Amino acid sequence: MIDRRNFIGSSSLCTAGVLINSGFAGIDDQLTSKPVANNLSSPFKLSLAAYSYRQLLSGSQPKMDLEEFIDDCAKFGLQGTELTSYYFPQNPTPAFLYNLKAHAFRNGLDVSGTAIRNDFGQVDPEKLAVEISHVKRWVDYAEMMGTSVIRIFAGHHQKNNDVNSSYQQMIASMEECCDYAGQHGVFLALENHGGPTATADGLLQFVKDIRSPWFGLNLDTGNFHSKDIYGDIERVAPHALNVQVKVAVSGPDKQKKEADFDRLKKILTRCKYRGYVVLEFEEKGDPRLECPKYLDQLRGAFQG
Repeated sequence: MIDRRNFIGSSSLCTAGVLINSGFAGIDDQLTSKPVANNLSSPFKLSLAAYSYRQLLSGSQPKMDLEEFIDDCAKFGLQGTELTSYYFPQNPTPAFLYNLKAHAFRNGLDVSGTAIRNDFGQVDPEKLAVEISHVKRWVDYAEMMGTSVIRIFAGHHQKNNDVNSSYQQMIASMEECCDYAGQHGVFLALENHGGPTATADGLLQFVKDIRSPWFGLNLDTGNFHSKDIYGDIERVAPHALNVQVKVAVSGPDKQKKEADFDRLKKILTRCKYRGYVVLEFEEKGDPRLECPKYLDQLRGAFQG
């Protein structure tokens, strides 16, 4: 048996652990996680996040179901469909999951990924165990649906817990889940989603410290709010396994501006990103009418 640490050390996603209190100075230069070298070129693949249809898919009486969402993805000429976990039954059966996989396949679509809620900052050990079990259960579901990536969260530091201890707990939880995910051929992609992942430095700290070849990032282009949003995106993009594109960005002043799809395409091209570009629509309006408009813009920028 190959020693796990030695195996990870040889992986292209290998990371070097550091203490959280070591600071963020020069963090990009310290990273040992490198993108997989790939000199091939092909059009970017486009997908749509079911979260874009949250008004239609949620509630006690949803206006549509996931199969209808998949139908829309096919009508929009996409290559994939991202099936957000929020709109699944609480305990989906294998038959339910296989039917979704078959429905996507018949429509010529990949299940490009799924996305779940989780919080590894829980102080109560029993609650933390529930969070870890939740992620592992969705690894099983992802495998059944034939998707290779799950968007996860780090969680938030609780007020009554030491920040460094909380951070180390998040690292340990994600490594445990990545170990399990790797046994099923599924990647876990950490999103820049507030708390300790709100900044590029915070997100890259996790990239440094999590030792697993089954770990990477879910880059959400609308979730950095610094003075240099696109600079932050470029710093973390080489580690992205999945990219969710918002139609707007906002800096420290919280004033929304239209996202620059052409600039995003250039950034992802430079780092040889090969995964899906997923529209996650969060603005006002009927998503069935608005999403096709923005997907056409994405298609023009990324596949034109």
